Amino acid sequence: MNNVDIEKLIADFPLIKKMVKLKEVNWFNPNITSLQEGLPYVGLDNNDIQDASDRLARFAPYMVKAFPETAATKGIIESEVVEISAMKSQLEQQYEVEIKGKLLLKKDSHLPISGSIKARGGIYEVLAHAEQLAIKAGVLELSDDYSKLLTEEFKCFFSQYSIAVGSTGNLGMSIGIMSAKLGFSVSVHMSADARQWKKEKLRAHGVNVVEYSEDYSVAVEQGRQEAESDPKCFFIDDENSQTLFLGYAVAGERLKQQFDDMHIVVDSDNPLFVYLPCGVGGGPGGVAFGLKVAFGDDVHCVFAEPTHSPCMLLGILTGLHDAIAVQDIGIDNITAADGLAVGRASGFVGRAMERLLDGFYTITDQRMYDLLWLLNKVEGIQLEPSALAGMLGPIVVANNGEYLNRIAVNNEKLVNATHLVWATGGGMVPTVEMEKYLSKASCKLFID
Repeated sequence: MNNVDIEKLIADFPLIKKMVKLKEVNWFNPNITSLQEGLPYVGLDNNDIQDASDRLARFAPYMVKAFPETAATKGIIESEVVEISAMKSQLEQQYEVEIKGKLLLKKDSHLPISGSIKARGGIYEVLAHAEQLAIKAGVLELSDDYSKLLTEEFKCFFSQYSIAVGSTGNLGMSIGIMSAKLGFSVSVHMSADARQWKKEKLRAHGVNVVEYSEDYSVAVEQGRQEAESDPKCFFIDDENSQTLFLGYAVAGERLKQQFDDMHIVVDSDNPLFVYLPCGVGGGPGGVAFGLKVAFGDDVHCVFAEPTHSPCMLLGILTGLHDAIAVQDIGIDNITAADGLAVGRASGFVGRAMERLLDGFYTITDQRMYDLLWLLNKVEGIQLEPSALAGMLGPIVVANNGEYLNRIAVNNEKLVNATHLVWATGGGMVPTVEMEKYLSKASCKLFID
């Protein structure tokens, strides 16, 4: 968007004044609707999620053999949910706020293969593309044992085709590793924010890594151009892909099953609050969609973004979606949360989900480092900075009585609430890198 009239935007949306000053802000969506009213705007429904789930089940025998680390879950890529009561106590102490209800962590940070939430959508889209190519060529049928895809015959078949993607890091990891395993030629276009260790890991898997000194949007555009020049190249579009979105959405039904196994009830008297770090929006948007379909109006999804990259909040707040970038209002989009370093949100996700998201808040890099240190100290769980963006969520919600009144969640219901922080990445961060993250915590947080 060129020639943005910042003064007019601030007049229309006073919150932007604080955002421009890189202050932490929160905004709870006054336009939220019921699932029934909001679903038509998504353009997808439970049948689409079930189709994705069925596809992943077909690939499960292949995944067990290709990635033995998925054997424990029978070839299904899934993460555990753990209660983090020690962290809850520390948050209450540090912020002098009572968090009513349980505090849980969804460990997508430790998903197999690529160690982040992107192991859901990224891997799913590669598998969906591979299946489509093989079926069209007549070399695969839906009734087949998909472990046959491991043979040299199939690797040779897929080697005729290539895949391209633009990424700040984690999406590139999942797509690069999965594509290379199947036999595709794959190029990952990495933005300036991408960590060196992620590039090295991809290269070790035989992936072509293309590096840029610019941000995420440039890497995506270059990846798109590469695909357009080659009819056999498939571009995975993090900004607009419904397939990626559905790969993430499968998480909803699986979480519901996990909660059943843990005897956790979610209904109008036992609300569920889920805090999701947000970059371009595909991962959290898809997961939030799956959660809404699984739990209906009893789940409340809140997105967390860095103060330097609040692109989805900016897009939905103003209604401009992908027609505005944070750089247009003078924000630099430079953050330690590399997975969230996105200046322009997905227009598809923003328009699809704007009626189904409860709210947004922003968080400073320093606070992410502090929370990273604290979680490691009291729970022994190590995440990357971006994955800690969601950890402030229960505090933000507890401090917003107006929002809780509006959604009719009183103290009695809050006591029965479940707060779930979605840990989006960090399980594969090298020890040296993790030590650097831990060293950046502020001294104020040292525990008695």
